[in-house]
Amino acid sequence: MTQVVRRQSSEPMTRWDPASDLQSLSTLMSRFLEGFGDVPPVLDGGFVPAADIEETDNAFIIEVELPGISKKDVDVSLSGRRLTISGERKEKERTGVLRRRVRSVGSFRYEVVLPADVDEDSVDARLHDGVLTVQVAKRTADKHHVEIQ
Repeated sequence: MTQVVRRQSSEPMTRWDPASDLQSLSTLMSRFLEGFGDVPPVLDGGFVPAADIEETDNAFIIEVELPGISKKDVDVSLSGRRLTISGERKEKERTGVLRRRVRSVGSFRYEVVLPADVDEDSVDARLHDGVLTVQVAKRTADKHHVEIQ
């Protein structure tokens, strides 16, 4: 008769959560496909931050997650309808040994072509609590009254 010996480990066992892994994959694919055709992916160790785009009657509001990034390390530019947010998350100086890294460091770039004409002179950007909020006003159609002769 064979006896099975079970080994006891002092490390807690972690359960695999396939739903969580599938959600992470879905999120990554959505980010990739969202910008497909509009923006080339960031290469050379860069990353694309998570962002939401909201459209109101008068403006587009873009919220980009940039935790740990100073506003002096962020650049926002608008050319026509193309909004570009770029910068760098700098490596933190450490006194100990880094055992695990999950957060991205290095350059980042987020670009989007807004779906309607915008007023390039009416852009507001604010960085608060790790979220950059950029509001871009929609261009209003200048209506000219034409008098019939």
